[in-house]
Amino acid sequence: MDLERIEALLKLLSVHDVNEFSYKDEEQSIKMRLGPLPVSIAAAPAMMAAPMAAPALAAAPTAAPAAAAPAEDRSLVSVESPMVGTFYRAPSPDSENFVEVGATVSKGQTLCIVEAMKLMNEIEAETTGTVVEILADDSQPVQFGQVMFKIRPS
Repeated sequence: MDLERIEALLKLLSVHDVNEFSYKDEEQSIKMRLGPLPVSIAAAPAMMAAPMAAPALAAAPTAAPAAAAPAEDRSLVSVESPMVGTFYRAPSPDSENFVEVGATVSKGQTLCIVEAMKLMNEIEAETTGTVVEILADDSQPVQFGQVMFKIRPS
């Protein structure tokens, strides 16, 4: 393929807003990519579910900084669910919650119940401290390893 044909093909691709083109026959093959490299699938697996358009690819890099989470306080102790089940904040629907945000808890104090296969499993505080955050919703499912509470040790 000569240089003039390549230039004409590039011009045609840009006019029709085509970002990538491949051609192969018995004698030659050519692959062209216009503009920035596409977003890596491994770096953004959530983007595979939605149809991608050229403007979405350009918007992806600017969306990443907005999604950055604030620095996490590493001194907090996370209490994770030891099993898959249903999270309950109180021993019964009529009872008060075991703990609230801001409550001081002792090591071994019951924080919640996780029901799994009709068994009520009391989840206890792993350290003495103050409950900073409750991350699970009452009567909702929790997964193995899901963080349910964050406690600031005292």
